[in-house]
Amino acid sequence: MIKRTLYFGNPAYLSLTNSQLMVRLPEVEKNKQLDNLFKQQAQATIPVEDIGVVVLDHKQITITHGLLDALMENNVAVITCNNTRHPTGLLLPLQGNTLQHERYQHQLEASEPLRKQLWQQTIVQKIKNQAAVLQHQQIDAARLYPVYNNVKSGDSENAEGTAAAFYWTNVFTKLPAGMAHAPGNLFRRQRDGLPPNNYLNYGYAILRAIMARSIVAAGLLPTKGIHHHNRYNAYCLADDLMEPYRPYVDKLIVEIILKQGISDELNKEIKTHLLGIPVIDVTLDGESSPLMVATQRTATSLVKCFAGEQRKLLYPELS
Repeated sequence: MIKRTLYFGNPAYLSLTNSQLMVRLPEVEKNKQLDNLFKQQAQATIPVEDIGVVVLDHKQITITHGLLDALMENNVAVITCNNTRHPTGLLLPLQGNTLQHERYQHQLEASEPLRKQLWQQTIVQKIKNQAAVLQHQQIDAARLYPVYNNVKSGDSENAEGTAAAFYWTNVFTKLPAGMAHAPGNLFRRQRDGLPPNNYLNYGYAILRAIMARSIVAAGLLPTKGIHHHNRYNAYCLADDLMEPYRPYVDKLIVEIILKQGISDELNKEIKTHLLGIPVIDVTLDGESSPLMVATQRTATSLVKCFAGEQRKLLYPELS
């Protein structure tokens, strides 16, 4: 079943009623000119079990502890946004799988050679997918072929960085010359850089939450990565496994820009497109599925790698 992504960008009261997320609007509740029947009809309910991601993007949203508890029990990723309306926080359950202890142990005991091999697979597929994004725009990606064909164990020669330098220089070059803020060859991927860096930041935050949710559901420890390691990063493993998925976000952003141009601020329409990331169609192991389902299969394949049941991670292939 495809889980729903809910976005709240206006003042709202969110609570739990009969295992349903209830949405009430304060401007309706406080309006004395409206009768009680209309106020009741203005309330909306969504089954908690149908929800995968909740985005809270307004300072005047009130959410009850009962609802938060139900969301955690159903492994829902809750994303909070700051005063610039960009995702900054992520809430996930502490326990998402009945075999969590056993899987933690396998993860923590994984050998260094295994981790390096898994990272090698990760980078190979990331660069392949980056090449596919360029090819979709009729951009010659031939320079990336020898890069992904020669990734060493643990990516010891930094093929990821080599590919990134070429990729980011070219990925936005096909935008119409007259388009406002068209980055072209001037684009630099920087978190605080000029647009469309803001699009990428928002899209990657959604992707990170989806991957972190899948990791917790698989019974893995999101803090312990196969490559990323940072004492201040609680989601190193999510940052690892999402790498081959990033090009899907990039491709979507190129499509958004071609339709709407580039904006300094992410408006509601742009965010609506980006919140569709969980249901992007991807191909994994020869089968088509929504991205959110694919991340679950990727996380489960890592469980099997750590347990010694297989040696290959399942990643989507962008074609």
